Amino acid sequence: MSEQRNVWVFVEQTDGQPADVSLELLAKAQELARPLGGQVWALLCGRDVGALAQALIPYGADRVLLADDADLDVYRTQPYARVVADQARAHKPYIFLFGATPVGRDLAPRVASALRAGLTADCTDLQIGDYTARSDKQLYQDLLYQIRPAFGGNVMATIVNPRGHPQMATVREGVMRRREPDLARQGVVEAVPVAFDACDLALQVLSRETRRSTVDLKAAPVVVSGGAGLGGKEEFELIRELAHLLGGEVGASRAAVDAGYIGREHQVGQTGLTVRPRLYIAAGISGAVQHRAGMDQSNKIIAINTDPNAPIFQVAHYKIVGDAAEVLPLLIQALRDKAK
Repeated sequence: MSEQRNVWVFVEQTDGQPADVSLELLAKAQELARPLGGQVWALLCGRDVGALAQALIPYGADRVLLADDADLDVYRTQPYARVVADQARAHKPYIFLFGATPVGRDLAPRVASALRAGLTADCTDLQIGDYTARSDKQLYQDLLYQIRPAFGGNVMATIVNPRGHPQMATVREGVMRRREPDLARQGVVEAVPVAFDACDLALQVLSRETRRSTVDLKAAPVVVSGGAGLGGKEEFELIRELAHLLGGEVGASRAAVDAGYIGREHQVGQTGLTVRPRLYIAAGISGAVQHRAGMDQSNKIIAINTDPNAPIFQVAHYKIVGDAAEVLPLLIQALRDKAK
């Protein structure tokens, strides 16, 4: 098995519940493994998470390596890095993927350092392709194209690591499409041994406090987003009111966030969240490529902008040329009248 070109996914979990990004990566790993002729392996760490290990198979895992130990109850860097690096050395994955979450961003670099492997952070797309080195014209086949925005999102970079394995990447949440579970899939759960040095357990977790975000853009059926074109925080109240009437969430462009109109947890785009709601309304957003990449897969898009040539109109299904400060109150009033 160690000679197979397998695609691994580190499955992040909290209290036995998998992170959404891990399930998204399992679906993407299936796509990547197909041209490589390999399998999808999931690596799951935790305590009493055997039921979750079995549940990963319908989401795309062919084999689940289960590291179940009391010392893995909650995430701590050193114990998790020890287990993940040890398993990677033993089985030699061809590709190893992590979610670009706080846990993934902490764990993946440490594992990459232990394995002396390259790592690309915050990818928004992954593909399999070939590369010809400029230095010696040698052709490297079946490499992982690690695609991510660079220079503040102004360019898209494709990064390859032709001479080292595993090829490693962290991937942003929401950019890969999660699949429905296939309950007919067959797979294997393999318990793996866990061993720690004393220094691995030096850090002790004495208490834990969890706060859930009040913003859930990824699950929202409707997202109403505002941009810098609204002009200020006060105008964003129109966005909030319209989103409330439609039963949706409030989104924003990076420009609006950078201007301080709203918090970063609302940001949509390459440097924010990727959303695919049934309805996306963009008000006062010019529609730079970085923003469009985070919402252009929405089922229906309504764009409001004073510039008839604004890039947002390239992806909009319905286009309103006008001042959002004038258009939004009309939409709000129409919805109120309909509700009467």
